[in-house]
Amino acid sequence: MIQHDFTSGNIIKQIWIFSLPIMLTNLLQISFQFIDSLWVGHLLGANALGAIAVSGTVIFTILSFIIGVNNAALTILSQQKGKGNGQGLESYINAFVVLLSLLSCLLGIIGFFLSEKILILLSTPQSMIADATAYLQINFIGILFLFGYNFISTVLRSLGDSKSPVKYVVIAVILNAGFDPLFLYVFKLGIEGAAYATILSQGIAFLYGIFDTLKRNLVPFIFPRPPKLIEVKTIMTLGIPSGLQMMVISAGVMAIMSVVNSFGDDVVAGFGAAQRLDSLIMLPAMALGTAVNSMAGQNIGANKWDRVHQIAKYGVLFNFIIIFVISTFVFFFADSAIKLFMDDKEPLLFGTSYLQLIAFFYPFLGINFILNGIVRAAGAMFQVLLLNILSFWLLRYPLSYLCSQWFGENGIALGMGISFILSSVIAFGYYKFGKWDKNDAINEASDS
Repeated sequence: MIQHDFTSGNIIKQIWIFSLPIMLTNLLQISFQFIDSLWVGHLLGANALGAIAVSGTVIFTILSFIIGVNNAALTILSQQKGKGNGQGLESYINAFVVLLSLLSCLLGIIGFFLSEKILILLSTPQSMIADATAYLQINFIGILFLFGYNFISTVLRSLGDSKSPVKYVVIAVILNAGFDPLFLYVFKLGIEGAAYATILSQGIAFLYGIFDTLKRNLVPFIFPRPPKLIEVKTIMTLGIPSGLQMMVISAGVMAIMSVVNSFGDDVVAGFGAAQRLDSLIMLPAMALGTAVNSMAGQNIGANKWDRVHQIAKYGVLFNFIIIFVISTFVFFFADSAIKLFMDDKEPLLFGTSYLQLIAFFYPFLGINFILNGIVRAAGAMFQVLLLNILSFWLLRYPLSYLCSQWFGENGIALGMGISFILSSVIAFGYYKFGKWDKNDAINEASDS
């Protein structure tokens, strides 16, 4: 097994070695949407690309509660690893498998039947409603696959293995790259073909992930059984606020999408292309946030707080250096990057100006990923929930809306950028002076 003990050794080297495979995995996962966008944008046009952008926002929102509970899994399991509690690992993995499987199926059913109504509530342009609904519903059919292979990756990372998940995602991406032209160009299934390509490739990757982890004994999985009451209580205590964190974030993204939608089809399409690149730009920060969550969790479980603070310091430093370099490239090559997705003049102009305006605000957003990852590792899920509510609903959405009213469509990027700076200052203030390291719920989880 390729697992790491982060309670000793060189922290700088560990962050770098552990986070690189996570960056690669995240890059490959984003390439799902990237590949879909390339094929859809060039074969079906900017309108269809905008429909995928709107649908993608909704999918993330409906999935967000499960993703949040997944974050709670990373915290609980990494602390169990730090304590050397093998029985606790096995028991909690089982509990998460049972509960998250039920939740994913439930949200998939709800999302399927409410797709069109949600899109209408978002003020989606009428010309995009039909395509967006079809794409959304098909993705909800495969929600369990998306959850499954991501959960396997989370468990492996909590144990210090960030390399094995790369293999599962590579399989999914290769399959998706082959299915997209087959369904879109050969079978001419339209936007539905892009959705079918995604869920089929994810499903195959999920099944292979199960086979591989069991064959190589990477994770102490057991045949699913009803979890203990204390396990359910612990998971809900940490998982509900963690899930709500993601709901707050994704609902905030949807709110901002409603601001974008108000400017019409061209801005929606340009924003959709920019968001694909936005996801790529923030990959290192997201990977570092996941890495420090797992690393800090193991050290909190081992009661090594000096190392926890060192992990936070170096994580923020890496974030600033890497994201600043990327932001510089984005600023100078924004036009060429947007042209990867479309040739339409007006969407291209907006997408380019959006990226150039927001480029050098990205490092500040990265601070939130790092420091919230550290705080989350201590089990302070409710506190991170409050920070996210503040970040999205008291800063990002209001500032994006107000700046768009004052400065037009370019105000969207300006408002978001200002909110990145303000929320990073608040995140640092809480990390420095808050009581997140005095959390008791995670101690109960580790000892149960």
